[in-house]
Amino acid sequence: MTRHVRDIMTSRLVTVEPQASVTAVAQRMRGEDIGIVLVTDGDDLRGLVSDRDLEIRALAEGDPGEKTVAAACSDDLVTISPDEDLDRAVVLMREHSVRRLPVVEEGHAVGIVSIGDLAIDRDAHSALGDISAARPNQ
Repeated sequence: MTRHVRDIMTSRLVTVEPQASVTAVAQRMRGEDIGIVLVTDGDDLRGLVSDRDLEIRALAEGDPGEKTVAAACSDDLVTISPDEDLDRAVVLMREHSVRRLPVVEEGHAVGIVSIGDLAIDRDAHSALGDISAARPNQ
């Protein structure tokens, strides 16, 4: 049986506008216990920003106080349809060296599929599957 991206994607999306401050985005990530948010302008997906992006592109370059998420986000996105099979997601992640793919349907973000989602689906008892399924340790 072919499994599709829709079957394992996270559909609870957290979005911010490009002009949001990196500080506000970091606080939102902490508050919602997430490591990635989508950057949208209205209904248009403009990029994504991870906790690592905030560290490398905002914090490491000095005082993040004046920086917006537009300066820290990845805007060269690789996306996938919810109807693609999971093997395609694996191929895209490998080819583009990414850990997360925004899931887009009819031009709108409807989810995110991560390497952790794939690990849990493929082998929940693997090291990555165990780590990905574990509760956060804040």
